[in-house]
Amino acid sequence: MNGAQDLGGMHGFGPVEPEPDEPVFHAAWERQSFALTLAMGFTGQWNIDASRHARESLPPAEYLSSSYYRIWARGLETLLLERGLVSEEELAGGKSLNNAGKIARILMAPDVQKVLAHGGPAERETNSKPVFAEGAHVRAINMNPAGHTRLPRYVRGKRGIVERIHGHHVFPDANARGDGECPRWLYSVRFEAGELWGPDGRSSDAVFVDLWESYLNAE
Repeated sequence: MNGAQDLGGMHGFGPVEPEPDEPVFHAAWERQSFALTLAMGFTGQWNIDASRHARESLPPAEYLSSSYYRIWARGLETLLLERGLVSEEELAGGKSLNNAGKIARILMAPDVQKVLAHGGPAERETNSKPVFAEGAHVRAINMNPAGHTRLPRYVRGKRGIVERIHGHHVFPDANARGDGECPRWLYSVRFEAGELWGPDGRSSDAVFVDLWESYLNAE
């Protein structure tokens, strides 16, 4: 979606300034936010793309003024409320006021390392062939979706070259909407800096973006 999270190529936000020796978590609540988000994702109440969409859907002013794990926490609250797993009163009070609904799957503490090591592979088998070969010239489509997408604004309508075919992967736009996985071919596309930024882009620079087949047209 065209939300505050899609900052690529936008002016006015200053340079990225990495924090030296940055810790994984800056406070105990961030660790808890991360753990709760992963644990609730394991229940199967939503998928990873729906989770990303929930975070992206925060009001722009709130999103831009929130820390990384604050955004995760607010996204989780949104998902819990939408599915009736908690009430506004329970969130405000920090405790359960009603009988909890049944959850199909629960991530138990002894299983955490095994589950995280396995991850959630998104590649799927297919009998279809990719439309684009490595070296193909393509142009990213120009769209302005209301829902989740992995097509950044700064490459829409821009020309690139397919550098690599990653395989057949879950399509996030459909998956976030609850329309199923709808897997499609996924490509790494190289965009020259001059194509993206005009004369201000250095000729030695390029950006590589992983894009699904339906995001691309032949050029």
